[in-house]
Amino acid sequence: MHLATDLPLYADIPDALRGLIEPIVRDHGLELVDAELSRGRPPWRLRVVIDTPEMDGRVGIERCAEVSRELGARLDAADAIEASYTLEVTSPGFDRVLAREKDFAAAVGAEVRVETRRPLDGRRRFRGRLLAFEGGVLRLSVDGQEASVAFADVARAQTVYQFTREDFARAPRGAHPRNEVAR
Repeated sequence: MHLATDLPLYADIPDALRGLIEPIVRDHGLELVDAELSRGRPPWRLRVVIDTPEMDGRVGIERCAEVSRELGARLDAADAIEASYTLEVTSPGFDRVLAREKDFAAAVGAEVRVETRRPLDGRRRFRGRLLAFEGGVLRLSVDGQEASVAFADVARAQTVYQFTREDFARAPRGAHPRNEVAR
């Protein structure tokens, strides 16, 4: 399914910088989920979030390191960031970043945190169940009320991972993945 705009929320990243990042990520068979350049007193921080096309969050540390090495070399060669910086390349993690329309469509039914660019009905922060994402509008259940937020109004968003008892259950002795023998 192709969504109409599929615009990322990292619109504050200059086009030239995004133009350096996206092709490298794509060349590694991955997708750019988000990119955030935090300016201020150096070193600045460029945080790049990548994922598989299946959006399963299964990007290993080795693949993140490969993308980071290539991306760092390209950024430095192009002198793309005018101050000293640190580069962080990561996968979406438990509290998955929602930055594209397809991320919101895939998160329907999940609990999410959304921060808007401007106040909507007197608030900028919403936390609740994402009921639907249709026509560029998020419908959320927040504190028993339904709220609508236009995709264009979203400044930041992420899923809220719901930990369960199983997340903290001890595996039986010998069942740890490091102890398994490849056959």
